[in-house]
Amino acid sequence: MDIPNTTATIPQAPPDFRSGFVAIVGRPNVGKSTLMNQLVGQKIAITSPVAQTTRNRLQGIVTTPTCQMILLDTPGIHKPHHELGRVLVKNAIQAIHSVDLIVFLVDSSATLGRGDQFVVDLLQKSDGPVVVGLNKQDQQPPDQREELNASYETLTEDHGWPCFKFSALTGEGLSDFQSVLETRLEPGPYYYPPDLVTDQPERFIMGELIREQILLLTRQEVPHSVAIAIEKVEETPQRTNVFAAITVERGSQKGIIIGQKGSMLQAIGSAARQQIQKLISGDVYLKLFVKVEPKWRQSRQQLLEFGYRVEE
Repeated sequence: MDIPNTTATIPQAPPDFRSGFVAIVGRPNVGKSTLMNQLVGQKIAITSPVAQTTRNRLQGIVTTPTCQMILLDTPGIHKPHHELGRVLVKNAIQAIHSVDLIVFLVDSSATLGRGDQFVVDLLQKSDGPVVVGLNKQDQQPPDQREELNASYETLTEDHGWPCFKFSALTGEGLSDFQSVLETRLEPGPYYYPPDLVTDQPERFIMGELIREQILLLTRQEVPHSVAIAIEKVEETPQRTNVFAAITVERGSQKGIIIGQKGSMLQAIGSAARQQIQKLISGDVYLKLFVKVEPKWRQSRQQLLEFGYRVEE
């Protein structure tokens, strides 16, 4: 993966080059991170079947010969139940008002719901252009396809928002959708070097890959009470040594993550290590520790320490 390099040269954009910032917004679990990964062409955002996976406003960078899109993968917009949730929703809403184009992503395998309508109400307060992505076309029951698509198309027609159908998981229809996004951006410069795919440091991505495995392997048992801190990274000629702390809110959650005789922690570490090796293209030794910090999601100070803050 190409990571930020402050010494890299940003070239002069050719004539008629287009660029801009594009926010991907929607309710939880509609496929925002999957869409970003597909458009970028490699994995930079974690995905899981658990709703509200994305926490930070991750930027992915897509550069073609004619365009550079900076994609903002925002947390799912939902009714928050703790300080962390309030921070996440504020950041997602902030993104709506700070970009050149908004992709309103919906799960078209299910009918339009109140969560989607809540996002629509927020988008109405934005001055930016909106395009609607009907994701998960591959998961629609064939006998309900027309009805499901129509429920969203009727809504978007009322607001004059163009609608596009695709599957972020399979990639079907995404090439045309990407072309549409490019044409809706204004002429502009390169914001980042052309070979960069994200503005996030490598340590952040490492932490997210560990958190992804916890979400995948523990599912609802430890849904969102987990924070990851990469405490140390040591580079040696043979391998990269990564030391990470997993923080949970209760002792019972710590027991679940460690598992019987350490079996769950070993499984999390093994799967995360394989993903981190792909990230850095080299051998990795990963050491995980688990600690308990009661109600850390309610503490503004601890949220800041874990990197969760309201974006300006």
